[in-house]
Amino acid sequence: MAGVTDLPFRQLCRRMGAGLVVSEMVAADPSTWSSRKSRLRIQFGDEPAPRSVQIAGYDPLMMAEAARFNVQMGAEIIDINMGCPAKKVCKRAAGSALLKYPGLVNDILTAVVSAVDVPVTLKIRTGWDRQNRNAVTIAKIAENAGISAIAIHGRTKACRFVGEVEYDTIAEVVESVSIPVIANGDISDPQKAVSVLKYTNAAAVMIGRAAQGNPWIFNQINHYLKYGQALALPSMSECFHVMSDHLSALHKFYGEVGGVRISRKHIGWYINPLPGGREFTRVFNTLETTAEQRRSLRGFFIGYSDQEQVA
Repeated sequence: MAGVTDLPFRQLCRRMGAGLVVSEMVAADPSTWSSRKSRLRIQFGDEPAPRSVQIAGYDPLMMAEAARFNVQMGAEIIDINMGCPAKKVCKRAAGSALLKYPGLVNDILTAVVSAVDVPVTLKIRTGWDRQNRNAVTIAKIAENAGISAIAIHGRTKACRFVGEVEYDTIAEVVESVSIPVIANGDISDPQKAVSVLKYTNAAAVMIGRAAQGNPWIFNQINHYLKYGQALALPSMSECFHVMSDHLSALHKFYGEVGGVRISRKHIGWYINPLPGGREFTRVFNTLETTAEQRRSLRGFFIGYSDQEQVA
């Protein structure tokens, strides 16, 4: 979720019911830590505890140092990324590419756990391709290394984000280790969340892309888990106020130039599914100032009544 789970989005998701949020992926290479992008990724503001920072890399010593650095900066959980399938990450033998090297996985996990006195979690995939699903092996290594919890995306590295997610491997991992296992992958509504929890016996579910433009999903899942009933969909009025607050937070966090640019994708995720949304987004993406974006967003919702719901 690099480029998505910045501080404004994490704060919004927590307000909307997310139990834990994780920072954007931070490179373990210390030469990148002084860049503006890296500094923004490890800002917490008034973010509630526990604050989790995700690190990625391939060198055990470098990963250990990155963990120590981020704890010094305020991280209360270190999350290790061994699930990202992006080429620019995997070509450095980081992310999900590490699943092919269990020995190196053990060295990295052991080094990071030994380096800090906060919980260390791990994000993986089911394996590096369909013929080599080794999540159970990796999970056992993680448990022995002292990892506190493991999140598993139900696809392999080779699958990227294409094709159907399989949850059988996640269920096998749950049976194989005693640490909490978090299920991830194509969980896009409360009913799917409940079915995945029941099928896998996982301790929790992790929501990624389904929260883009839909931060309400967390409260919806929580409500369904508690009451067994679907929560009412947000009204257009609620949608406008959430989007407007998110827009303001992005402008404040990044400044006008960065805020205007980064707001475009977030507003697009919110509005594209709505009637006339794609046409609006094309115009919104040409706007160059904070004031123009705010006026444009308000104008889009003028035609909707408070009683209308988002389908």
